[in-house]
Amino acid sequence: MNAVFVTGTAGAGKSLLTSRLLQWYKDTNAYPVSLNLDPGAASLPYEPDVDVRDYIDIATIMDSYSLGPNGSLVMASDMIATKLDEIQKELDELNPDYVIVDTPGQIELFAFRASGPYFVSNLRADSKATIFTFDGMLVSSPINFVSISLLATSVKLRLKTAQINALTKRDLIIDRLKDVLDWASPGAALEHALNSEKDVEYSLLSKELARVMSKGGFGQSMIAVSSVTMNGIVNLTAALSRTLNLGEEG
Repeated sequence: MNAVFVTGTAGAGKSLLTSRLLQWYKDTNAYPVSLNLDPGAASLPYEPDVDVRDYIDIATIMDSYSLGPNGSLVMASDMIATKLDEIQKELDELNPDYVIVDTPGQIELFAFRASGPYFVSNLRADSKATIFTFDGMLVSSPINFVSISLLATSVKLRLKTAQINALTKRDLIIDRLKDVLDWASPGAALEHALNSEKDVEYSLLSKELARVMSKGGFGQSMIAVSSVTMNGIVNLTAALSRTLNLGEEG
């Protein structure tokens, strides 16, 4: 079983991308299953094969501990690690080729609290990889691009797995797509774009952050995908194959 954790900011398209990856693997005669790890998800664009909501109920937490929605989400996210054994048992019984893990919408509740890294580290799988979804609508300015790149780097440091960066919603940013992909590639394109920012202080800070990430080996090369048109999904799954199986499907 190979585990793929789909992460990213709220609204970046994690759940929709999860559904598209499931469909792609099914269409290529693999056996994928989905694991929803978002206890606060009201609805999903796929039917989870394994669902943390079967073990953790937000409404019950609110009533039992007199918490509001935010406090309940924090407690629910912390409880995910306590349900690892039950979730592992379900996955082992299904025995899939791939488990696509749809992580909580609020990335800070998963990556930056203890529960998420514990779950990723201790889930038993042959290989693991993380997809970080860069919201195409959010990173179409150079300063925003650097900010989300810093977040992606932080998530990689926290989860300690091989990470593939996916630029989502490519169909909505066609006019800026080349610019964003150039910023993600080695070279001076990002720095040149930051030079044109009007706020000198934030331009300088963004350039320094970009240089540090590049020097540290946290390059932000990415694969542009659209969950609407399916454009780029083949490239994304090929990158997953190389990461998980050294390019060998089987």
